[in-house]
Amino acid sequence: MAALGWLTPRRRSATARSVLAGEAAAEAARKSSLDADRPADSEAGATPGAQAEEPEFPVVGDDRAAAFFDLDNTVMQGAAIFHFGRGLYKRKFFERRELTRFAWQQAWFRLAGVEDPEHMQDARDSALSIVKGHRVSELMSIGEEIYDEYMADRIWPGTRALAQAHLDAGQKVWLVTAAPVETATIIARRLGLTGALGTVAESVDGVYTGRLVGEPLHGPAKAEAVRALAAAEGLDLARCAAYSDSHNDIPMLSLVGHPYAINPDTKLRKYARARDWRLRDYRTGRKAAKVGIPAAAGVGALAGGTAAAVALHRRRR
Repeated sequence: MAALGWLTPRRRSATARSVLAGEAAAEAARKSSLDADRPADSEAGATPGAQAEEPEFPVVGDDRAAAFFDLDNTVMQGAAIFHFGRGLYKRKFFERRELTRFAWQQAWFRLAGVEDPEHMQDARDSALSIVKGHRVSELMSIGEEIYDEYMADRIWPGTRALAQAHLDAGQKVWLVTAAPVETATIIARRLGLTGALGTVAESVDGVYTGRLVGEPLHGPAKAEAVRALAAAEGLDLARCAAYSDSHNDIPMLSLVGHPYAINPDTKLRKYARARDWRLRDYRTGRKAAKVGIPAAAGVGALAGGTAAAVALHRRRR
């Protein structure tokens, strides 16, 4: 895949592979969003009709603003790659011992509450070996079924409502994840989002080779992907928002003018509080600590009758 020419200046901390992964993710995301327009009525679309009072953020009609959402434990409970692995095991793509490895990785993720690089590497290698030699179209079709079986009921209603607030304001909303871009694109489409930035696996003539383009979209690579997409879309990052649960995403959160810590791990919670970033926690039902000055609050009902309270805060200037 050719490198993209519209990447803006970046921090020196990003490696060449991070840049390549970011550029590949941005190119794949833009291609998928241009290939198919977002459906008018999505699974969790908002009820037609104008609200009586618009919140100050997100700013309605600001087409130079967008929102970027991490996936695992931010939008969805658990890790997408684990749920995808469960679906492939059910379809006899691999044996029980490999499912046990996936289960251990998921258990670690839940107990530790962080994305451990060693476990992520193991999960990546497992996934690449499983899909090698299969057609991209085949995995996309199966991915649709797996979403219904294992992922649809694990979406955090609160985070989904935040994404809908950006959509209602006329802004684009992107998932940004280390999960395979095909899986991330399916989730984004089913939620009515604009598209997804994800890890790009190499394919030749529509068949997976078992190699990646660059590296997994993780840490600095996520920031590079957001930077590249923003340049291509003509976005002003100072007017954009980003949402994540993990301190590994601090590079991405630091790029935008409106960073949110969602279900944060301990390190991100501490970092966010020190910088007056907005903070929301949907894991226990308790109200999240408020960081900054609250600007507006709204209540949104999601499809299926699930109500989610949305509280959006402006940063203290």
